[in-house]
Amino acid sequence: MVKILRDIRVVEMGTYITGPAAAMHLADLGADVVKVERPGEGDPFRAFKGGLYSPHYQTYNRNKRSIALDTTSPEDRAVFHDLVRDADVFIQNFRPGVAEKLGAGEEELRALNPRLVYCAISGFGRTGPARDRPAYDTVAQAASGYLRLVTPPVSPRVIGPALADAVTGQYAALGILAAIVERTRTGTGRRLDVSMLEAMSHFNLDSFTHYFAVGEVMGPLSRPVVSQSYTFACSDDKWIAFHLSSPTKFWTGLLAATGQERLAQDPRFAERLERIKHQDALIEILTPVFRTRTRDEWCARLDAQGVPYAPAYDANEALDDPQARHLQIAVTTRHPEHGEVRTVRAPYSFDGEPDLDVLPPPTLDEHGAEIRAALAEKKKKSL
Repeated sequence: MVKILRDIRVVEMGTYITGPAAAMHLADLGADVVKVERPGEGDPFRAFKGGLYSPHYQTYNRNKRSIALDTTSPEDRAVFHDLVRDADVFIQNFRPGVAEKLGAGEEELRALNPRLVYCAISGFGRTGPARDRPAYDTVAQAASGYLRLVTPPVSPRVIGPALADAVTGQYAALGILAAIVERTRTGTGRRLDVSMLEAMSHFNLDSFTHYFAVGEVMGPLSRPVVSQSYTFACSDDKWIAFHLSSPTKFWTGLLAATGQERLAQDPRFAERLERIKHQDALIEILTPVFRTRTRDEWCARLDAQGVPYAPAYDANEALDDPQARHLQIAVTTRHPEHGEVRTVRAPYSFDGEPDLDVLPPPTLDEHGAEIRAALAEKKKKSL
């Protein structure tokens, strides 16, 4: 597939998730992303499970090149600045003020390259009373009002993946692309600031809109109750999920699939608004019903009745589903040192063609020599 951003050079000085994720989205679209890392240790996510190639690091760093530079050293800072002179985008996710100490502040880099799109990702923003507070995924979820929507009300504990980190990286990539589009008209770059608090607040828009519009404070069950969403364990201890939404045909299809047509006459379930009020009672009725058959059997029955459903897969099953295999969502690449690396391709298909060509995450400074040589050659030609 054509690499849409093949002419875009991105310099990323990112750690953990938000900055690397933003750069990865651009790399997935074909941009040449050079990841600048600390010598000897690199991105701290590398060593999250020991070594320097943890699955945490691998998740957000495919399709990139790595160079190790100590930008507090004059020699390495000169190499870094040569990289920036030829770049379209710079991404960092340090706390406010840290980039300046590393020779990577906006003012210093824009003096080298006025066309640069400078992206700074932070926890709480560039200014304000909380700007210097440390922030990680859970902190941003909590501050934005999102954590309460995904936390069990009984015995509360944090669950789920690093959503705020990933969402912030996506918003940053979207903002960068907008700035690149504008630059085609103006010839000048922009500074883009994206905080995890702002990103997750926007992602939580549905919750805030309900509060602003009707004064409703949503909770963990607000959406699944109204949307009539369910998940049940089957006889083989595998799970299935379905989403009835508002069309009556999906409700009647569920009754036919489960042999519970009698519930259509029950006043608690005869109308959608009543089903919303009595969802707990419906769950209590259906729980033992779904325990009578295997997940595959229930999939076949729901499918035959046109009910929106899916097996509730674990990661070791999902990409072996026939549809996922047809779409070639899982792809394999090979690293010269670490061997076969499997990942999930980017979700885009341009002109009907998915991009199945993925580069493995780089080892620390894997491309350092070639990048330095290319910069030296370019400087030599300019003399």
